[in-house]
Amino acid sequence: MPKNTFKHISVRDLLLTSMILVPFIPFMLIMGLSFYSHKITLQKGAIEHMQRVVDDHRHMIDNFLEERRRDIEFVVNSYTFAELSDPDNLKAVFERLKKVSVAFEDLGIFNAEGTHVSYQGPYELVGRHYRDAEWFMEVIKSGVFISDVFMGYRQQPHFIIALASGNGSQQWVIRTTIDTQTFERLVGGIHIGKTGEAYIVNTTGELQTSRRSGGRLLSITADNVHYAMREKTIDSFVQHDDSGEKYLYAMARLKNGAWTLVARQKATEAFATLYATIYRSAFIFVLGGAAIVLVAFYLTDRIVRRMEGMHSEKETLSRQLIGTSRLAELGEMAAGFAHEINNPLQIIKSEQSLIETLLDEMKADGKLTASPTLTELEDSFGQINLQISRCAKITQAILKFGRQSEPEAVDIDLHTFLPEVTKMIQQKASVHGISFDQRIQPKTMVVHGDPAQLQQVIMNLLNNAMDAILSSHGVSGGALAVKALADDNGFVEIQVTDNGCGISPANLEKVFSPFFTTKPVGEGTGLGLSVCYGIVEGMGGRMEVTSQEG
Repeated sequence: MPKNTFKHISVRDLLLTSMILVPFIPFMLIMGLSFYSHKITLQKGAIEHMQRVVDDHRHMIDNFLEERRRDIEFVVNSYTFAELSDPDNLKAVFERLKKVSVAFEDLGIFNAEGTHVSYQGPYELVGRHYRDAEWFMEVIKSGVFISDVFMGYRQQPHFIIALASGNGSQQWVIRTTIDTQTFERLVGGIHIGKTGEAYIVNTTGELQTSRRSGGRLLSITADNVHYAMREKTIDSFVQHDDSGEKYLYAMARLKNGAWTLVARQKATEAFATLYATIYRSAFIFVLGGAAIVLVAFYLTDRIVRRMEGMHSEKETLSRQLIGTSRLAELGEMAAGFAHEINNPLQIIKSEQSLIETLLDEMKADGKLTASPTLTELEDSFGQINLQISRCAKITQAILKFGRQSEPEAVDIDLHTFLPEVTKMIQQKASVHGISFDQRIQPKTMVVHGDPAQLQQVIMNLLNNAMDAILSSHGVSGGALAVKALADDNGFVEIQVTDNGCGISPANLEKVFSPFFTTKPVGEGTGLGLSVCYGIVEGMGGRMEVTSQEG
């Protein structure tokens, strides 16, 4: 493989890598920062929404329990132990409480010894003793007590609100049971999407309300969540439950910290907007990355092709410059050859003149008499003289064309100048079977310029025309014409016309560009017409071309 191939491969790889990395790194940083900002915002929004829901329902449940406590407290403050011990009075009070809230399931009165002295409700509890019951001892001690859910004598999950009144032996207790179904509807009524749910647990993790996703009252949750609240009023976190499903949790304290309200929602739903943003960001990232890579490949290929084209043009230019220098050297050599040939021609012409003089003397002295042989000899000497003159003119024209001198503007009469220049090409055209037509208008044809440069322009046009004719017609059927016309504005138009192959419209605009040529490598430099264009413009004229293929 050529050495420059390795160079192109390494340049291509370096260019491709740069064009991918330079835009990709800031694109990745922008996408990363944008995604991180959106992620934090959306996560915070989802968590804050869950916290607001939990906080609102915490207040609602706490208010519910507080209102039931105040309802019982109002009864205690309104009636004496003796009045409430009367079943009829207690029944009337209980019916009024039911009108206040359907959550009251029963109502009972206990004396200081814990005996159930009066009761209104669905169970037969009168006469039962509760002195050693945990809830009774707690209410005697604290004055008010809201229990956890427990089974009790009725063997049904329930919880109670109890208040103590009086002192010592006069102390008595009023207790009501809260309807668990009403309470569960209150807690479970929290709606958080399709997968959201709410429930209450105590400090040991026992369910105080049933859980929609599974879990009976008083059962221990098995979702690996630590329900002991921290110092925060509302706590939130993301964690997997026992099934491996990821949930967003929010917890709030109830009943002075004895209960915890838990709300949870599947993370896929809670962070649906976040996940949608992740998918959109990933799609944009992939699409943007693919666009960067594709554009990088496309531009790299174009740049590499352009570089290879420039490299090829450089090599072509180098070869053309070498060819041009060789042509210049060849021109100098031709001028040298013409000069060297001109000297022997002058000697030959002198000797031929001497021979003619001697022949004339011999005829005058009568040494030579007229004869067919003498006539033929004189004709041969005349032909020799003609050919010597012709060779001399050719060498003089070569010397004049190759002479290096500063341009000198003079008046040039085209009536004498053009025939002198075209005479050099007419013989070549005849040899190649090309008809040559030259027409010069009789009007005055004088232009101001350097004769050598104008000769160079016309010779270049004639040579290009002959090359085009030969490539199209070979040695038969070619036609070349030169016309000189004068217009009314003081300009002279010299036309060189041929019936060669013609020029395509795409190349027509580039014929005067330096180094542009349609000839094969080694047969043209692409400098001739561009140099001629500069010469004509320098003389105050203009050069134009019209052509069509074929």
